[in-house]
Order: sequence, then structure tokens, then C-alpha cells
Amino acid sequence: MINYNNKKFAPISNTENGETSAETIFYYQQEGNILTSEYAGGKITKGHLIGLVDESGKIDMRYHQVNALGELMTGKCISTPEILPDGRIRLYEVWEWTSGDCSKGESIIEELY
Repeated sequence: MINYNNKKFAPISNTENGETSAETIFYYQQEGNILTSEYAGGKITKGHLIGLVDESGKIDMRYHQVNALGELMTGKCISTPEILPDGRIRLYEVWEWTSGDCSKGESIIEELY
């Protein structure tokens, strides 16, 4: 299992219906297979996520956030990891809003040093 504890991530791409951007920083914490994160930046004032990490490092998560418009947004996401040549983690994310228009999207985030 990949250990995400104390790692920071930032998006490198996102579909247009998403709210994260390169300015959004995720601070991951992990205990056993339970992952949590606080995040903020760009269009997001404050967000939290909670997820379960499987043996392959894939994360099944739920998130909620308040955006810059003051709206409370919620969603779910599956993140699939790739270990980059330099040892950092890249996560390929397939997500879906469970509020608002309930649209779907894809994003990629990478570990920051």
C-alpha cells in the first residue's frame, strides 16, 4: 500500500467543470488505510476529503468544499496512483459532483516536494 501521510499535492490538469487549479494545495494525512486531507487555494476557500486506500494505492474518497462564491460543494472521486521516475506520486482522478449540476470530470494531481 502507498503511504500518503504528510504528502502535499497540487493539480496539474482538471476539466472545466472542476474547481481545483494549480493554486489548490492538498495536505494528505493517512492512518492505516484511512486518508484525510485539508485543501484550499484558487477557487476553493476551504475543503476536506476522507477516503480509503486499497492495497494498490487507489483511493476511494468523498469531498466537501466551500468555493470563492460561498457555495458548499460535495463530490466523490476515485484516484489511481502512478509513481513517477523521481519517486513522486501522480494521481489520476475521476470525480463526480454530488451537488450542483452533478457533472463528472477528470483531474491529475502531483506530489510536491
